Amino acid sequence: MEQQNTPTQRLIITTRESALALWQANFVKDRIREYYPKTEIDLLGTTTAGDQILDRPLAQIGGKGLFIKELEVAMQEKRADLAVHSLKDVPMVLPEGFTLAAVLKREDPRDAFVSPKFASLAELPAGAIVGTGSLRREVQLRERYPNLDIRPLRGNVNTRLKKLDEAQYDAIVLAAAGLIRLGLADRIRSFLSIEESLPAVGQGALAIECLTARDDLIVSLTPLIDPPTLIAVTAERAFSRALGGSCETPLAAHASFDDQGVLTLRGFVADQQGKEIIRGQLSSAAIRVREAQKLGEELAARFVARGVKRLLP
Repeated sequence: MEQQNTPTQRLIITTRESALALWQANFVKDRIREYYPKTEIDLLGTTTAGDQILDRPLAQIGGKGLFIKELEVAMQEKRADLAVHSLKDVPMVLPEGFTLAAVLKREDPRDAFVSPKFASLAELPAGAIVGTGSLRREVQLRERYPNLDIRPLRGNVNTRLKKLDEAQYDAIVLAAAGLIRLGLADRIRSFLSIEESLPAVGQGALAIECLTARDDLIVSLTPLIDPPTLIAVTAERAFSRALGGSCETPLAAHASFDDQGVLTLRGFVADQQGKEIIRGQLSSAAIRVREAQKLGEELAARFVARGVKRLLP
């Protein structure tokens, strides 16, 4: 499986130091080694502002970009060659000089319900405390389950589970992909359907970021790209980008292929209080990356025509 266009004799991957981030970095490290077994690959752990500030909702401290800024600085300073991210944490517009060199095959994109006492959201009694770190999830949960007490929940996966086990919450909702990757799938009591909780843009997908000038890396990482995932997340990110999506906006988008190869993109936008909600979807049969981007932009245009701008901060 070794390729001839080996990027370099040594690669350094910069990563956050949470258990999930390290798992993801090691996963990418192993995938690169499948193609370039002679390349030495090391990890550079970095603590980001998003990891340090845990007492406030993400939307109040600068958004998901806080999880990647320090990693980008490491690449700019030539201390690292590439960074591995959960794609849902990557801003819709990257800083100048950076690019996503590869998007890997997606894990389960759904949200997961975790509770020591209850099997599903529907089983929770009125007033039950449910934790989530996502405004997107919060709005969708409040819409369907107005009698629940939805509260903020920050921290990495293990921190969130610890707070649940300490009975600070009756249940928590978080991305299924992280639990599955960490070998914690047995903690999932049930999955929230796409209709019940539309996932975050890019949820479940991993992305590799590098400097735009690193043509060697961009070419060498091509074998790691999963085309169906790349096409789907391109549509999702185009939708969010066109609407100026951020952590301050309850926005969701998910694209998936049916058995006939038709790609359907579903979108969701609400105001911050969840009082007004717009949903919609659009499909395309002839799909390439460029067409996927147009699909996302077209769905966003339809949302604009329906007055979505009044919901955006």
